[in-house]
Amino acid sequence: MELQPSVITRINEARRALGLLDIEAVLALAERGNVILDPFSTLIGAHARIGTGNMFYPCVTLHGSVPGALLIGDGNTFHSGTWLAAETGTITIGDGNLFGEGGGLTAKANRPGARIAIGDHGRYQGGASVFGETTLGSGSQLLGAITVDTCSLAAGGSFRDPDPDCRGALLKGHGTARNLRLGAGQVIAGSGIFRMEDAKPQSFFHPKVAHP
Repeated sequence: MELQPSVITRINEARRALGLLDIEAVLALAERGNVILDPFSTLIGAHARIGTGNMFYPCVTLHGSVPGALLIGDGNTFHSGTWLAAETGTITIGDGNLFGEGGGLTAKANRPGARIAIGDHGRYQGGASVFGETTLGSGSQLLGAITVDTCSLAAGGSFRDPDPDCRGALLKGHGTARNLRLGAGQVIAGSGIFRMEDAKPQSFFHPKVAHP
């Protein structure tokens, strides 16, 4: 069914009233090398700054309340159910990250002083939620329905690094992680609550491959 121009106009008016890009502006992101699979279900704030080579699956929402609040680099993949909202704080994202596969991802800078910084080549999926003053270093991972509040995950290699103890820090499982600082190569597998005393080297779960 072909949409009439009047319908597009009404959609665009509603989007602008909420501080979102109109349909044409979302499609214009593709002219900079981004892939927008469904511009009608992709909601992007007018103040968001987005790089090139990003992939947007349907039903993704990215919102920044003011210029500079939401900055996104290049080559990231945003799966359906990804929701980023820089409301009273900032969200900064680097390059080559994977967001939201298998259950979505929520990241909200929605309290005074909130700051969420995400590096490069990380993986964040399975229904994870991120809040507060949180730093997710390059190569870090959140796998599962984990509420992460004011934590720091150290940078390292990506999940593809052959040495698991050289990868970025990892939280996996489900529950709440609050005020934790994990080093490179560390992992906490949580069930309900995440505690530093439960941190292990990632090779505990993924033994290193011996080379002849």
